[in-house]
Amino acid sequence: MTYFEAAILGLVQGLAEFLPISSSGHLALLEQVFGIKEDQVLLFAVLLHVGTLVSVFIVYWKDIWELILELFLTIKDLCTGKGLRLKERPVRKLGVLIIIATIPTGLIGIIGGDFFDSLYTSVMPIGIGLIITGFLLFLAERFGDSRRGLEQMNFRNAFFIGLVQGVAICPGISRSGSTLFGSLICNLDRKFAVKFVFLISIPSILGSAVLEVPAALENGFDMAQLGPVLVGMVVAAVSGLIAIKTMIKVVSDKKLSYFSYYVWALGAIVVIYGIFTMISGSNPA
Repeated sequence: MTYFEAAILGLVQGLAEFLPISSSGHLALLEQVFGIKEDQVLLFAVLLHVGTLVSVFIVYWKDIWELILELFLTIKDLCTGKGLRLKERPVRKLGVLIIIATIPTGLIGIIGGDFFDSLYTSVMPIGIGLIITGFLLFLAERFGDSRRGLEQMNFRNAFFIGLVQGVAICPGISRSGSTLFGSLICNLDRKFAVKFVFLISIPSILGSAVLEVPAALENGFDMAQLGPVLVGMVVAAVSGLIAIKTMIKVVSDKKLSYFSYYVWALGAIVVIYGIFTMISGSNPA
């Protein structure tokens, strides 16, 4: 893998992880364009996820720090018999909601992991997933005018958002797009919805990276690739930061549907290509 390829993959990972256009789908397509086999870049993919996490921590470091401190206070209250006190502690409630949202995502990933991996053997599921993402964004734009924030959000909302996040493991379906869809149809305030979506991305991205580590280490790592890997991580972090800032504005300005047109167009191209390769008898994977 060259420095150029690493930089492009890092750029796409950072942008597509947080813009609602599916990072997994774009990376899978790029790997085919560059002729890169997935098992050759597993560790690189894990480290790209680390790079994108850095951008989330930079933007939401105050919220993350408050959540960490609140975790220790929660343990203290539970040990002293005071209970959770969620109504009195908004940050604590946010932490519990993040955990609830993470549970269905994790279960779907663990139970259906092999099935979802099998979908990456062809470009057709990627194209279909991109088209589905477009419809999710288009529908989401019709919701979200409510003022429901953290105080009004309930456990059912968090579970549903985590459920649709789990569905985003499918190739071509955007994680940020599906969770924004879930948040907005739950009538959450747009600014709060964006923050919640990016905060629940932390355990999701981290969990995905951890699950990939054993296979990545098994394939080994060529030290000659250290330079390109570091470049990819830095580019992923910087582009991820730009993508998060962009999404905050896009969702607030009600312009999510712009991304619908992009993923519809790309999805249609990928599906047509997949059909053509099936007819011609070649393998599109």
